[in-house]
Amino acid sequence: MDTLMLMLWCMALGAIGAVALARMGDLAARPSLAKLRAVGYHLSVFLLVLVLSGVLRQAVHPGARWLQALQVLAGPVCVGLANFWIHGWLAAAQRDRLMAGVLRCSAFALPLLALAVPWVVPQELQLPMALALSLAGSGVTCWLAFRAWMHGDRLALVMTAGCLLALPALGGLYAIAMHPGVWWPVAQGVVALAVTLGNALTGRMLWQRERHVWRTRETGSAPAVDPVTRLHSSAALVQRLVQSQQRRLRTRREGAMLAVTVFDAERIATQVGAAGLNEVWMAVAARVQRQVGVMNPVGRYWDRCFVALVETIPDRGWLRGFGLRLAASLRKPIEVTGRDGEPVRVQVEAGVGVVHLAAVHPEVEDVLDEVQRLAEAARAMPSRAAAPDAASGRPVPIEQARWGRRQRRRRAPVAAPDLALQ
Repeated sequence: MDTLMLMLWCMALGAIGAVALARMGDLAARPSLAKLRAVGYHLSVFLLVLVLSGVLRQAVHPGARWLQALQVLAGPVCVGLANFWIHGWLAAAQRDRLMAGVLRCSAFALPLLALAVPWVVPQELQLPMALALSLAGSGVTCWLAFRAWMHGDRLALVMTAGCLLALPALGGLYAIAMHPGVWWPVAQGVVALAVTLGNALTGRMLWQRERHVWRTRETGSAPAVDPVTRLHSSAALVQRLVQSQQRRLRTRREGAMLAVTVFDAERIATQVGAAGLNEVWMAVAARVQRQVGVMNPVGRYWDRCFVALVETIPDRGWLRGFGLRLAASLRKPIEVTGRDGEPVRVQVEAGVGVVHLAAVHPEVEDVLDEVQRLAEAARAMPSRAAAPDAASGRPVPIEQARWGRRQRRRRAPVAAPDLALQ
């Protein structure tokens, strides 16, 4: 490796290392599993470039057998780690069983297959086999990220672009490792640029999703964010629902819509005042968002009613546990600031309505009508969560619901709610 190429790859490593150091600082400031995974990913990319670009060979002169073993492991291990953290980033377990299963299997299978390569593949074919494993795993990640975007995850499109850049980056790095000294400086510069841009794009998306999660996470007190600015408005929510309906007609995926209605807003306002009531709205919104995940939209449909859409669900049985968890979360006391400035614990009386959305489902207005009716009916149920009966369509406790097909009936619209109370 000549001096120019050494400088080029040291600059690429410096850019990747700077991102990793920034994420380490973020991890130290606010530790979380997602941040730890992000740091692990950036470090794996750093080691991948260090091993395959020739910088490690130039710096420490490892033995030929040890260097080749590291090169065989570098790509599959890096891609496996990427699939491990993207499983959590995409909320694959909540979104799609196929997505979750493929990402989990590839995250474990790629490193294991790479370990087996030196034992079952001739030496001259080991690096091409490692390249094939890496490209296959990265291609699967790219496809699943694009699939998540098709299902409504807006951040997943940029993540797809980052995964696409990983394909020429991996191919170029392994080509350099297999044929050192043959590549022109311009070609190596293109590979280095693809590696650096791909790492930057994925790092940006990791940070943006984590920032959204942090903003919607409820700690010991109500989040200090105005609910009007952090939630979708009624009109924006309906627009998102219509867009989701159009996507799911193409993808044939099943989903769910839920409504949360708070019944005792007047009592809370009398107890803690308007400012305390606003803190209650923020806390309720945060709890709903935490349950549905940051990739799914939540909106304040009217002053006492929040509506959320879960665009894809693993199966219909998942809705039962989901509705019960949300209702249990809403029953927990909320600490707000009282009229005298002292903290006050407030118990909210709320009902949860959950509607299953088939691949072909009714109009948005009909679903909103039904889910609000269920949330109102949940007030009389012990679990405070209701779902429609599969046969009659009447509200039943969600723990007794049977998620089968039923004939849809047209209902008269719900009377317009009183919007005076804020």
